Amino acid sequence: MATKKSGGVWDTIKTLIYAVLIALFIRTFAFEPFNIPSGSMIPTLLVGDYLFVSKYSYGYSRHSLPLSLPLIPGRVLSSVPERGDVAVFKLPRDNSTDYIKRIVGLPGDKIQVREGRLYVNGEIVDRKQVKPFAVRGPLGSTIGIPQFEETLPNGVKHRILEQSDTFELDNTSVYTVPPGHVFGMGDNRDNSEDSRVLRRVGYIPMENLVGRAEFIFFSYDPDGSNWPLTVRWSRLFQAIR
Repeated sequence: MATKKSGGVWDTIKTLIYAVLIALFIRTFAFEPFNIPSGSMIPTLLVGDYLFVSKYSYGYSRHSLPLSLPLIPGRVLSSVPERGDVAVFKLPRDNSTDYIKRIVGLPGDKIQVREGRLYVNGEIVDRKQVKPFAVRGPLGSTIGIPQFEETLPNGVKHRILEQSDTFELDNTSVYTVPPGHVFGMGDNRDNSEDSRVLRRVGYIPMENLVGRAEFIFFSYDPDGSNWPLTVRWSRLFQAIR
């Protein structure tokens, strides 16, 4: 009887070990969950969104591993992101902070913003104004922020917010993306610290890419007070484009 009980405990321990190993394998090589703590990617991603990132999209580096363990030299099975991908990466200046931005520049590209308009390799990126994006204002009022649909050179369309074309990062010098790097920008163009700020973010090494954001699996409004009503049901399982 005692032997049987001992075997049952050991079976339970083995099951737990297998479960942990499977979870670590999935997290390292397939999908990893992330949450959105800031509004730099509005309207695509909102504060309170929880999403899955595909770890296999761009290959694997040490940043694919828990705690960025230095067990993978360089990057293996590497592939260059598609222009327009929403990607999670480790902030280059500390190699530990998770950032998420849209990839607008690839190795060798020349990127510039002039009067709020994005230029890729000297060509202005097409944008058209759409319905304003509604946000909660003071005392429960609703404020509309100018919203545009931008079409990147490869045809990828996505929404951006542009409150003004005269803010600090609306006129930049020309950035030439170095080999082995990409250039990321937030969709909330006037409220995003991204590759335009070289001293803070700058060019993103391919090795620092963690993966591509694929879909939202949960979302809630962190400013809400009634839990069931704060869930944004319409955003659940929404693909990220």
